[in-house]
Amino acid sequence: MGSNKNIVVIGGGIMGLSAAYFLQKEGHSVTVLDKSEINSGASFVNAGYITPSHIVPLAAPGMITMGMKYMFNSSSPFYMQPRLDLDFMKWAWYFKKSSTKAKVERAMPIIRDINLLSRELYEGMKASKELGDFHIEKKGLLMIYKTEKARDHEIPVAEKAEQMGLEVNYLDREGLGKIEPNIELDALGAVHYECDRHTTPGEFMERMLAHLQDKGVRIVKGEHVVEFETQGQKVRAIRTDKGKYALDEVVVAAGSWSSQLLKKLNLKLPLQAGKGYRINVEAPTQISMPAILMEAKMAVTPMKGFTRFAGTMEFSGINHQIRKERVEAIAKGAERYYRGLKISEDDKDNAQCGLRPVTPDGLPYIGRIKSHDNVVIATGHAMMGWSLGPVTGKLVTELISGQKTSLDLSPFDPERKF
Repeated sequence: MGSNKNIVVIGGGIMGLSAAYFLQKEGHSVTVLDKSEINSGASFVNAGYITPSHIVPLAAPGMITMGMKYMFNSSSPFYMQPRLDLDFMKWAWYFKKSSTKAKVERAMPIIRDINLLSRELYEGMKASKELGDFHIEKKGLLMIYKTEKARDHEIPVAEKAEQMGLEVNYLDREGLGKIEPNIELDALGAVHYECDRHTTPGEFMERMLAHLQDKGVRIVKGEHVVEFETQGQKVRAIRTDKGKYALDEVVVAAGSWSSQLLKKLNLKLPLQAGKGYRINVEAPTQISMPAILMEAKMAVTPMKGFTRFAGTMEFSGINHQIRKERVEAIAKGAERYYRGLKISEDDKDNAQCGLRPVTPDGLPYIGRIKSHDNVVIATGHAMMGWSLGPVTGKLVTELISGQKTSLDLSPFDPERKF
């Protein structure tokens, strides 16, 4: 096709920047609009995993029941703040409907395929050196358990992952000590998903921003989208609080804010913000392996220059309020697994949070909408946003350039029925 289009991408997180990266490669003119300074939020505070092993969607059987159980305990790992909000109640109902064994089975190969393609794209970016030498490591991911109950929960998932062609290893206490030799773990063992990778998100985002600006992508910070100017079935321009941007196509990659924006086009997108927190520990911890601490439901990642402890899924609407009890729960959780680890008050005080956009069935929204034929949506990746940035950017670019998409997009249809 090769026709150069003028494209506005709303959102400067990993989705928006990945879309801009592949779109400019295809010769399109790209403007990225973001209401923030593009230095905080979910793309900066996540655990940095590229994770084909996360084959079970968040909407798995029992999750809503767990949410109900935790509803009044604000330090629990999965917290739904009780609130009378129609959008949230509708979303929770769809989530419950999606949490069936059959739907989870159907989602697994889809999640695996999209993750593997994204991993390949990350590795391609590393090999091309376009973004300089960013941190990406092939150590895999440990699912560490203290109890037989957690182990028995993970083993069937691991076996399923193996059947699906992913590399998995089973470690007992001794095996765990060998793979993580410099700090003593208080745990029974772990499942080691060798297929996974990890990165340092802040570094990658900075490199990506610099690269895009270098390539002539226009990055506009600190502007709020006020309205979409439409004509028939097309959006012709976007008005922000500071200017107006004419366009041929628009990509909505605004994370948890996407559903609010799309209401301006009369589209109701079931999406909720799932807040996650992170603590960075600058002092050396001796931790060398990325891990998920199963009973504590949190992630640990050795990054470039610090160790990150991240976790929780809090559904309390769109806000950046930091709940101290949740930060404390992450710190205490980590200290229960790693003997001698002490997370300082300063590190806890510097905790940050980000909002992940969560769909009812755990699959993202990637695709066009019926009402306006030049609007592409790219959001709803929940805990896999970091993992799926590049592949989403590539799929969006294929759609806009009129190419055959690398994957079947029907499971990601933004207007699918729940």
